[in-house]
Amino acid sequence: MSRISPYALGATLYMPATRSDILDVIRGVKQPGLRSVVVCLEDAVAASDVDAALAQLRGVLQSIGAGGLRDGSGPLVFIRPRDSEMAAKLNDWPEINAIDGFVVPKLCLTSLSQWVRAVTNPELVLMPTLETSDVYSPAAMVELGAAMRDELGDRILALRIGGNDLMGCLGLRRNPSTTLYRTPMGYVIPMLAGVLGAQGFVLTAPVFEQLATPELLIEELALDIAHGLVGKTAIHPSQVAHIHDALRVSIEDLNCARLIVNESAPAVFKHEGAMVEPATHYGWAVKIIERAKWHGVKPAQSMAETLRLAEVVR
Repeated sequence: MSRISPYALGATLYMPATRSDILDVIRGVKQPGLRSVVVCLEDAVAASDVDAALAQLRGVLQSIGAGGLRDGSGPLVFIRPRDSEMAAKLNDWPEINAIDGFVVPKLCLTSLSQWVRAVTNPELVLMPTLETSDVYSPAAMVELGAAMRDELGDRILALRIGGNDLMGCLGLRRNPSTTLYRTPMGYVIPMLAGVLGAQGFVLTAPVFEQLATPELLIEELALDIAHGLVGKTAIHPSQVAHIHDALRVSIEDLNCARLIVNESAPAVFKHEGAMVEPATHYGWAVKIIERAKWHGVKPAQSMAETLRLAEVVR
């Protein structure tokens, strides 16, 4: 299995498995520029529609395989099953290799072994979603992280933070005039970034469900990135461009990162008015370079930045 970069996820658009245009989205005909899509069989599909959704999804996957449509031009494709029992059935479909992996809903320590047994296809990566009440406990997250690393290893592409479900655990809903960071998620996201990030996992950011305030989305994205989150769930196609723009790196950061990873870099040096210590900042530099690989560099705002950009691409 070739390793997928979590930075390739970008904006992840969720689609109910009942939608009729799934194949067009996967082919890249609809929503061009989309980096990843999740076909949802869980919350977005009513119980009465599950059988029809599964039949339609299987037809989509058969069309992908028959047409050789996964040529790298379309988005990464993931399926979100309702539970591990459904995942086990999907795992055994001959056409399941047309997708990249599964999003695991509501993963916790007690359900982990069920998912390990359900998804045995080594070609499928997993993106567990952290959205149950135990997520509020740092000790529980330390234990869950160790168990995931032991049971699933590098099959975990990224961990998804389920902001709405976590707020729901407290009987709360986001205030539409503030970012998620001015809610209890302002504790949870930094805690998860620290506890699970220190165990080597990368995390993606919760959905921003307000469509009328793109300026607030941009503000939240800056906070997502400041906490090291590598992508964000999109609730609507109009959010995709904002998410991808936010994930671009600055010219200054990319230049600094390349200096840090250079084998001849001094132990300490000054760059753009700040002290740089490669031994400390190496991990940051690697991530900046990987982000730039997938999302590029922010547009130059001045002649000086244009010259610095020329240095980067030279």
